[in-house]
Amino acid sequence: MDIVDEINQAHRELLDGERKVVTLRRRYDADSEDVWDACTNPERLSRWFPPVTGDLRPGGTYQIEGNAGGEILRCEPPRLLRISWLYGEDPGFSEVELRLSSEDGGTLFELRHTADVPPEMWSGYGPGAVGVGWDLAVLGLGLHLSGAPKVEEHTFHQTDEGRRFITASSQAWGRAYEAAGGSPGQVAATVAATTAFYAPEEEPS
Repeated sequence: MDIVDEINQAHRELLDGERKVVTLRRRYDADSEDVWDACTNPERLSRWFPPVTGDLRPGGTYQIEGNAGGEILRCEPPRLLRISWLYGEDPGFSEVELRLSSEDGGTLFELRHTADVPPEMWSGYGPGAVGVGWDLAVLGLGLHLSGAPKVEEHTFHQTDEGRRFITASSQAWGRAYEAAGGSPGQVAATVAATTAFYAPEEEPS
């Protein structure tokens, strides 16, 4: 698998309204039940995603190690999962919806993240702030479903392959931002900031 080519397997969209909506779609060569199990079975989830704990049922809560937590709002196996996605002291509205559907013998995976984004965060980083993180998650899922080894999340950004992937992801979200009406100058600035956040240049020794 060419990890950077994984960027081209996905379609990205942005709705740039009062609430920001980022959508990521891609097809996997696996049936919906298998993809659903990989996304919701805690034992399998930990093979490609940070550990998730909590009362994992509709109305229950979850916590991702070192990241967001929230409530499980809807769960309709193997097609629909909707959760609140809360991070930080005052996160505002933030929900993630996952939809799976059969397509050409495989599964169409669609992830939609809708959120109130502070203006300073949006002007600084644009959609790549969450988009690159979701691209990394979708990469992890693809590797898991294909039987490939998990990337090391804490060091991936330090590898040449990781930096190329992150740069390509940030640029792809920049194109989605421009397609949604972002100005070229603003897009370029947010792409540069997002890339530097996810793959900072190493300090000279």
